[in-house]
Amino acid sequence: MRGINSPAIIACQSPKIRTDPALEAQVFWFKYRREIAILLILGIVAIFAIAGYRLYRDRREATAATLFVAAKTPAAYEDVINRYGDTAAGASAYLLLADGQRNQAKYSEANATLVKFLEKFPQHELASTARMAMAANLEAMGKQDEALATYQQIASANAESFNAPMALIEQVHILQEKNRIDDARRICETIMTQYRDGYAAMEARQLLRTFLKSAKPQTPSVVAPPKLGSSATATVPPMMKVLPTAPPAPNSPSLTPTNPPPAPTAKP
Repeated sequence: MRGINSPAIIACQSPKIRTDPALEAQVFWFKYRREIAILLILGIVAIFAIAGYRLYRDRREATAATLFVAAKTPAAYEDVINRYGDTAAGASAYLLLADGQRNQAKYSEANATLVKFLEKFPQHELASTARMAMAANLEAMGKQDEALATYQQIASANAESFNAPMALIEQVHILQEKNRIDDARRICETIMTQYRDGYAAMEARQLLRTFLKSAKPQTPSVVAPPKLGSSATATVPPMMKVLPTAPPAPNSPSLTPTNPPPAPTAKP
């Protein structure tokens, strides 16, 4: 007699139900057709929006580049900045405008332009170059301490950039003007260690030679005046040898006698 848990009875109680994938898809679509339609529409709109924005950016960049190529004056560069300040051409216009202002000795205006450039393009490949220009402007205005601090910031924050060794060299020049020779010498040694194969190392080596040549020799000790009661031989200079005087000439007045001899008398 078969038990209730026999395989035959279990097979009869739970028959396998076969599902149709096409039917399931139709049921899923019928159930979520509204949500699916909304997602499809949003995807299509996003694609068109991205494509349209890229097209707009490309046309804007091209127009800005054309205007930048035609610009030759500071006023023209300002026009590019005002109209297309967020483009690559606008970034170049900032730099050229600052350079023109520096050439006109408008150092404060040039630094203000460079600050705006760094605010809009902090990750630009010429950001460290802009900071170098700012430090040079500060140095031209006589603000040596601020220029030195800017060069130190460039060298520490952008140690791998091509401007880092040049910032160290500029620090050496400023320290040399301040007569801080020991600090300048240490920076030269740092340059020769970190950038031994570059141009900065050659210049640092030359500056070190200059420091050695310009080193002041030690001043001789001052001889104290002789004290009272000390021997005179301690301070009396050696006596000069007196050469013998030459003999007088034959016709010299010194050879003529002072009393002339009596004249001979005539005999009768």
